Amino acid sequence: MLQKFKRMDMSIIFILLALMAFSLFSIYSVTAGRPKIGHYSERMAVYYAVGFAAFLSFSLTSYKLLIRYALYIYLFGLMLLVLVLFFGNEYYGAKGWITLPGGLSLQPAELFKLFLIIFISFLLMRKRKNKLKFWRDVVPLGFVTLVPWALVMLQNDLGNALSYMVILAGLLWVGNIKYSHAFIALAVAFAAVFGGIQAYIHYHDKAVKLISEDLGKKHWIARFDPWLVPDLASRDVSWQTYNAKLAIGSGGIEGKGYMKGTTIQSERVPLAYADSIFVQIAEEYGFIGSSVLLLLYFILIHRMVLIAADCRDRAGPYLITGIITMFVYQIFVNIGAFIGLMPLTGITLPFISFGGTSLVINMVSIGVVMSIRIHGQEEEEPFPLPESTVESGWYGKVFQRIRNGFNRN
Repeated sequence: MLQKFKRMDMSIIFILLALMAFSLFSIYSVTAGRPKIGHYSERMAVYYAVGFAAFLSFSLTSYKLLIRYALYIYLFGLMLLVLVLFFGNEYYGAKGWITLPGGLSLQPAELFKLFLIIFISFLLMRKRKNKLKFWRDVVPLGFVTLVPWALVMLQNDLGNALSYMVILAGLLWVGNIKYSHAFIALAVAFAAVFGGIQAYIHYHDKAVKLISEDLGKKHWIARFDPWLVPDLASRDVSWQTYNAKLAIGSGGIEGKGYMKGTTIQSERVPLAYADSIFVQIAEEYGFIGSSVLLLLYFILIHRMVLIAADCRDRAGPYLITGIITMFVYQIFVNIGAFIGLMPLTGITLPFISFGGTSLVINMVSIGVVMSIRIHGQEEEEPFPLPESTVESGWYGKVFQRIRNGFNRN
């Protein structure tokens, strides 16, 4: 046990402590003195305590157990995504939270990001670094991603649904996808996004009718209009992004000072303790404070890349790649939404935004990375999928075909 502690990457632990300080001070700044949310900084401290406990637990446990039971983990995650459709609570237009005993809430869509990374990593490691075949390999991977994507889209959670596709793309790239397949996929994705944006701008009225009335996604208009057609956006839907840009710009180089951000402290930016917390950082800590935060993220990702490079096991680099992709996506989408690069999607800023499920999953993810550092130098073990998993149950035939496909070299 002592040897495992000695092999931990202390740089990562230091970064986690620095991010915790960022989070707690920022949340306190925007919640202090407000009756309904004044205790959120204390709650976040409790979430961090739970998160560090989870981080240590997963660090000291071999990540290879996750790979061994990847299918069980994946199916459990799908079960949660189905349950939330029937028994979930709705917040801010998304029906994605399950109430737990003690008043706690669980967001399965956040949890499933890690589950998906584990399952795709399990499938890719069985290829032994051979080139991925389109029908035999890429299509099954797309299928296991499309199912949870559809379930999360039914929850009206666009941000997390898109993260599944980004995770798949990142893992396919390191999973040795053919360059021709990657090029075609990128061309199709670019054409779809560019064409969709141009159609929304030039046929705005028809697009609004299609999205809000025909598809029943009226809340999407409040996200797309301030991003793509700010001149046509109503004052109500552009309120958050307008004030966010104003606050970020007014922060300047050094910021206005702790708890002195006029826009943030006057509550003109909704959810400043959660999704919009970067606005508080930019206004009160300025460009310097924002740069320090981004530097911490950069160092954290750099350390994870080094751990992946040193790992002798096939599954480890795949797991770390998926986790890095998840973090980069969240950071880019969250910050990009408040500087006009992306629409608002409700994605939290990793380790900073208030939220128990998001924080604990992020800490567990880093725990998995630390486990790879500790156990990744060990000789690779086969860890076959338990035969009972694919020989019984209604899902047996489907996953038997997936497994057989990935067993062929």
